[in-house]
This record gives sequence, C-alpha cells and structure tokens, in this order.
Amino acid sequence: MLAPRLSFYLVLLSGLLLGFTMVVPLADDPAALRAAYSRPVAEWPAPTVDSAARPHFRELGELPRAPVAHTDSLKPLVELGKTLFFDPRLSGSGQISCSSCHDPERSFTDNRSTSVGHGHRLGKRNAPSLLNVWAVAPAPLFWDGRAATLEEQALIPVDDTLEMHQVVKRLPRKISKVKGYRPLFKQAYGTEAIDGLRIAHALATFQRSLQGRRARFDKFLTGHPEALNDQELLGLHLFRTKARCINCHNGPLFTDNQFHNDGLTYYGRELQDLGRYTVTKKPEDVGRFRTPSLREVLRTRPWMHNGMFDEMDGVVGMYNNGMLHPKRKAGQENDPLFPVTSPLLKPLGLTEPERDALIAFLGTITTNSYRIERPKLPQ
Repeated sequence: MLAPRLSFYLVLLSGLLLGFTMVVPLADDPAALRAAYSRPVAEWPAPTVDSAARPHFRELGELPRAPVAHTDSLKPLVELGKTLFFDPRLSGSGQISCSSCHDPERSFTDNRSTSVGHGHRLGKRNAPSLLNVWAVAPAPLFWDGRAATLEEQALIPVDDTLEMHQVVKRLPRKISKVKGYRPLFKQAYGTEAIDGLRIAHALATFQRSLQGRRARFDKFLTGHPEALNDQELLGLHLFRTKARCINCHNGPLFTDNQFHNDGLTYYGRELQDLGRYTVTKKPEDVGRFRTPSLREVLRTRPWMHNGMFDEMDGVVGMYNNGMLHPKRKAGQENDPLFPVTSPLLKPLGLTEPERDALIAFLGTITTNSYRIERPKLPQ
C-alpha cells in the first residue's frame, strides 16, 4: 500500500495531467481569503444574495458622515434638541426622558428586553439604537414603520400612554413655563416662540447629529488589512456568503431598511406582535419588522424586536437553524393573517468555528462605549 503522502501527490499529479486542479475552498485558506478581501470592495468575492433581496441590496461600506455637525451653524438647534432629549419634563410624570430608553452610554439603547415606561409598565418591544438613525430616516421608522420622518418619530413616544404619557398638545405650554428654555429657542429659531413643530424639529435635528464611531471594519476598508485578524476575516466572508446575513444586513449601516418576518410573531399567543401589519393592515405585513442596523450590535443587547436573546450565540444559533417557520393548525387553513416567515431564512449548516468567526466579525463593527456630556437642564 502506498504511503498516504505519496498517494496524495500521485492523485494531485494525475489531476494535473488530466487538466484539473484541486481547489481549496476560499474559507479554508486564510492567505487566499486575505488576498481576496485586500482588493477594492467591488472586486471582493461575489456575495450570496437571493433574487428577492436584490432590489434593496447594497455592498458593505464605510460608515457615512452624519448630515448635521455640532460645529456648524446649526449648533444652537442641536443643543436645544439635546437638552429636550435629556429633559424628563417632556413626560407626564416628569421622570422619563428620551434618554431613559436611549442612553448614550448604552449605544442609545437601554439594554432591556423591553423598555420600562410610565408607571413602571413594560412595553412590548425592545428599544433600538438611535446611532446613525438619520441614515434610516428616508424609510419609515420604528420597528413597525409607523413614523415617516424623524420629526414625526420624535413625539410619538412622548404622546404614548405606555411610554412617556404626555399629551403632546399640552407640551408646548408646559415647556414655555420653563423660563430657561426661552433663550434657547431664540438662539435656535430667532424668536422665543415654543410650539410642537419646533420641539419635534429640534429633537430630530439632534438625532441627525448622532454619529457612530468608525470601527475596525472601516479601517480595514481604507487600506489597513491588519485591522481584521484571520478569524474576523473569515467571519466577514461567511457574513457575505454561507451565513446569508448580507441578504438583509447590507450597505454601510448593515441594514436594507426593509421589513421582514423572522418567525417571532407568536401568532395567536400571549406575546403576539403583528409588526408592520398594525400600520399598513396588509396581510402580507403580519409579523414583519424593520431590519435593524448591526453597527454597534454587540453593545445593543438584548436583540430582536422583543429582546428575546441576551447572548449572540443564541441569535446566531437560531439563524443557523433557519429561524421559526410556524405551520398552520386546524382551523387556520384559510386564515389570511397567518404569518409567513421570510423565505430568505433557511438552515445554514454553520459549524461551531464558523459561528464563532461570524460573532468575531460583528465585533469589528462594534466600538467603545459612546460618551456624551449631559446638558444642564434649564430652570
């Protein structure tokens, strides 16, 4: 019997003589993988993108710049919006501010499964990060897309009886009673007049200034291949190919800004949430939720619209299994609202080292804790 090494070379030689080459998969060759991803993004290996996802697909890219800077002529308006954002007097109880659920040091989330609102009652959904929210704003906002603009989005939680429990129509008069706000509005708008439109606009402008930090992945994209180690680079490749993440989490913000059903509707059960359907009333939107940005993802736990997962292993494991695809039960055969899980979600067959690599890559788009100086509230 031939020695194993000799046998290998004979097989290789015979393959070459016949005109074939033995190709090592790119994911199994760290050197080849690094060479492939050291090229310009347009020359990277082809991503695995389904035809249904193609219309909204954009290749991964550098973090864009926020449209509003603190140093420009809008600074007084940004500072006014920031002050309102941190002011608990916007709530009916005087105890809840926008920053209660969107804490800068928690990447503008609250790290709770679902947020705590008025009277210490729990909401139904997880508070998404506001970092880079301006890049999402051209599309409908919130998990269910019920707000068309940042201005509209700014006051919905204020008016919600479960969240901040403040009648919005009464808010301008309430803020007007705070003498210290008058000069802030004058600096921002030229007059001391305070109304709902100005409050919403100031809050929205502050949110347009929320610029996430550049991550190691951004450094990698700008000619620094050493910014990602071999495991992280494998994770990037898997993210774009075998793991299929890029179907929904694409573009510079790692989101397609679309709505998808991930199988977590809990239809007909206690935790039921019909998602986008509550806004559009279209049966096909039952259970669809906005694709969240994955920027800063390892700091925004717990994850999913209901905060179901507190460990990224669990999230990746669920996607590896293809998520949940509920089957109709007796009596549901003709139910037009029965939710259908997105066909983009299917079993992946990721090995444990591949799952670890994928999570390692997510670390390259996560940065240090975001710090912001809290304003002194006017009196």
